[in-house]
Amino acid sequence: MKRSEVNNLMLEAVEFFKEQKFFLPKFAFWTLKDWKSKGEEIMEIVVNQLGWDITDFGSGNFSKMGLLLFTIRNGNLEDVSNGGKNYCEKVMIVKEGQITPMHHHYQKAEDIINRGGGILSIQLYNITKDDKLADTPIVVSMDGTKKRVKAGEIVELLPGESITLTKNIYHKFWAKIGSGKVLIGEVSTVNDDRTDNKFIEKIGRFSEIEEDVEPLYLLCNDYEKYLKFKSVEH
Repeated sequence: MKRSEVNNLMLEAVEFFKEQKFFLPKFAFWTLKDWKSKGEEIMEIVVNQLGWDITDFGSGNFSKMGLLLFTIRNGNLEDVSNGGKNYCEKVMIVKEGQITPMHHHYQKAEDIINRGGGILSIQLYNITKDDKLADTPIVVSMDGTKKRVKAGEIVELLPGESITLTKNIYHKFWAKIGSGKVLIGEVSTVNDDRTDNKFIEKIGRFSEIEEDVEPLYLLCNDYEKYLKFKSVEH
């Protein structure tokens, strides 16, 4: 992805957040100069990958396969056993027909919540012993009510509705065509996107960025490049 495209997507996202009356923390809007003026006090942001996260999953076509996320809070797997933060919260924006490809998580359990906008479509599968798509029915909780769905069935979440996905449930999602963009909330256990995603196809989780302009705001995968903290490699 080009940095200019990333910048424009951030500006679009900020407007949609305003429309939905969802407010981001102040560090969402730090400039590169702001970031470089900080020190060890922001290591929780850096190490735990808080902030902007925009990816086309290596597709080269963000509008067809892509996702915009902002990680608001997150713990670290190494600290959980010592009483550290054991939860994560993200907000996402998905456009009509824009696919987040089929994947599951090895550790993360999550609630996916339609916070507003259009209709969120989610396709579900169990996994086989060799990490493929199973043909068995899936049992999930939707707003506290247990549901049994067929393998490959698509469930739809209206604004205010949610689904709980435990680890090892394959899922892909998109905003239903004709319904408008969706503001998605995610509440989960601690998440490390560098290690916890298993995609059914060989694709990249983070995009390579072509630096055609200066960053508007940093992505979480920019920190190691732009910030020279030794602790980035935590």
